[in-house]
Amino acid sequence: MVTISVREPHALLVDTREATAPGPGEVAISVRRAGICGSDMHILHGSNPFVTYPRIIGHEFAGVVSALGAGVSHLAIGDHVVADPVISCGHCHPCRTGRSNVCAKLQVIGVHRDGGFRSVAIVPEANAVKIAPSLGFDVAALAEPLAVAANVLWRTACTRDDVVLIYGAGTVGITVLQVAKMRGARCIVADIDADRLERARTFGADLVVHSRERSVGEAVAGELDGLVPSVVIDGAGIPALLAEACRLAAPAGRIGLLGFSPAPCNVSQQEIVRKELTLVGSRLNRRFIPEVVGWLESGALKPAGMITQTFPAQEARAAFDLVEQHPERTLKVQLAFDA
Repeated sequence: MVTISVREPHALLVDTREATAPGPGEVAISVRRAGICGSDMHILHGSNPFVTYPRIIGHEFAGVVSALGAGVSHLAIGDHVVADPVISCGHCHPCRTGRSNVCAKLQVIGVHRDGGFRSVAIVPEANAVKIAPSLGFDVAALAEPLAVAANVLWRTACTRDDVVLIYGAGTVGITVLQVAKMRGARCIVADIDADRLERARTFGADLVVHSRERSVGEAVAGELDGLVPSVVIDGAGIPALLAEACRLAAPAGRIGLLGFSPAPCNVSQQEIVRKELTLVGSRLNRRFIPEVVGWLESGALKPAGMITQTFPAQEARAAFDLVEQHPERTLKVQLAFDA
């Protein structure tokens, strides 16, 4: 089978290996489509603090169940599925309180254990979410990043009454934009790239701000009926944006952080207390993938336009080079595995 792994930082390997059989409680997935995520790039660069090497990467993937391990009872060979990469213990305090995405013994497929960038991936039965055969594998593979967006909007309690300011019009920002718009919120997207902002318009942004040409604060003042953002989402992962987010957020506003830069940033306690702001982190997703699959199957979300390039899996090096060297040309690059 074709396998894409990172042996050590900066060492991407594309090779052929024998497929392994699923163990008890596991299923084998014949992978059809898999998306390259920013965290895969971080693993390649050696900047993901959670990964262990060597590692078969990839956590956004969909395919067909091709083999069952002992004890599997809810799936059958031939079922179409998408992977949920979050593996949790089910017993610790976060798991017991519905926060399995920050399980004390968390493992992430493609980070702590081998992932989906291979012709046949092995996952626990609970991590293979059944999808309708009518749903394309390319769209299904977008369920995981959309679930990440659903998680941060759950953490910030976003509703149709909110104005959402999203920093960054890359993959993270565009997924947040789509889910927020589906919920009826009005959305402002800020970025330094004009082409990305134009793409945000096509996904329904009510206002876009080229932050190299106009400050975000100036742009939102007086716009959208004079409402200031009640929810701010940092999809860019730039520490300096947090102080601005606190300044721009409305009283009783909520700020959600999706990045994980270790760099410190200045935050005014006075501003947080004065407005009674809520500041939350958001990691992965707390079992939102089945709900996202429902949105995709019903057409409530139509994210296919996010897929900007598709490469055969054997050409993974070229795909990674494109993401690395021409980020302005990419939004979501996917790998296609042979059926």
